[in-house]
Amino acid sequence: MTASVILYDPTAPRAAVGKAAPAKPTLEGLSGKVVGFIDNAKPNFNLLVDDLAEFLTTKYGVARVIKRRKRAASVPAPDDVYREFTEQCDLVITGSGD
Repeated sequence: MTASVILYDPTAPRAAVGKAAPAKPTLEGLSGKVVGFIDNAKPNFNLLVDDLAEFLTTKYGVARVIKRRKRAASVPAPDDVYREFTEQCDLVITGSGD
C-alpha cells in the first residue's frame, strides 16, 4: 500500500510589485536547504516536528533541520533564536500542537 500526502501552500497570491518595492525571495525547492522549526511548547508539536524533519530530509533533500523550543506558547522566542535562524535557515516554520 502506498501512502500519499497532500501539502497545501498557505501563502496568499503575490501582489504586483512596483519598482520601489523589493521583491520577496521565494524558494525554488528544498534540496540542500536548511529548515528551522520554532516549537511553541504546546504538547505534541515536538512529535510533529520530528516527523516533518525526517520527511523533509528524506523526501525533499533538506540538508539540515534546526529545532528550537520556546519556553511557553505565550512568549516570543529569544532574540538569539531569531538571529540564529536569520543567519542559518532558508525557511522557518513555526507551529502549534495540542
